[in-house]
Amino acid sequence: MTPTDYAVTDSEYLHQNPTWHVEDSPWKATQIIKIMEKNNLQPKTVVEIGCGAGEILNQLHQRLPDQSIAFSGYEIAPDAFKLMEQRKKDRLEFFQENLLNTDKHFDLLLMIDVFEHVDDYLGFIRTASQKATYKIYHIPLDISMFSIAINNFKHVRKSVGHLHYFNKETALATIRDSGQEVIDWAYTKTALEVNNKGLTLFNRFCNFLRRIFYPLNKDFAANTMGGFSLIVLAR
Repeated sequence: MTPTDYAVTDSEYLHQNPTWHVEDSPWKATQIIKIMEKNNLQPKTVVEIGCGAGEILNQLHQRLPDQSIAFSGYEIAPDAFKLMEQRKKDRLEFFQENLLNTDKHFDLLLMIDVFEHVDDYLGFIRTASQKATYKIYHIPLDISMFSIAINNFKHVRKSVGHLHYFNKETALATIRDSGQEVIDWAYTKTALEVNNKGLTLFNRFCNFLRRIFYPLNKDFAANTMGGFSLIVLAR
């Protein structure tokens, strides 16, 4: 796979994730809006690479106060494109093509839970970052003492196609190593706030520990229990 190839293009991902994680999109949009507002980011053009079913952009289209922002979504997976077409509207368009093969440039690029799926992830990030002035990344933090203890990497590789695994330090280093400046970052509480209904007794106990540790020491909670992601604003 080259830097211009990305994400999952076959039906296996759709089989494992039939909704393409649409149910998580409002929460992810909230995290994006938070870091935009915190840094007074006011883009006029926003693009998402690997946009899946397009619901994150649809949420931002509805919720950002500036009604002049133009949104574009790029996705190469045919199954995802079928889902996103229904969301197309004024100021929100989708393309089943590789953004990296175009000469377009935007104010803000979103890469939300994407580059952990890409073989040459550094080359991909480096090339994609040239398509926009500002970039927002959301990165699952799969590495923790807990994930190592239960060998969770096998699960995330099979169920959601993660080829690479990160903690906070390696995630931020990846952005910097691609030639970008990290402007701001924050943990996002994935396990505590997303799809946490109908959990097993064991998973509820893990979340109980996360709620105790996180207010005391965020790094400790992420590095020991896991269940967190990182949102990063870069330039």
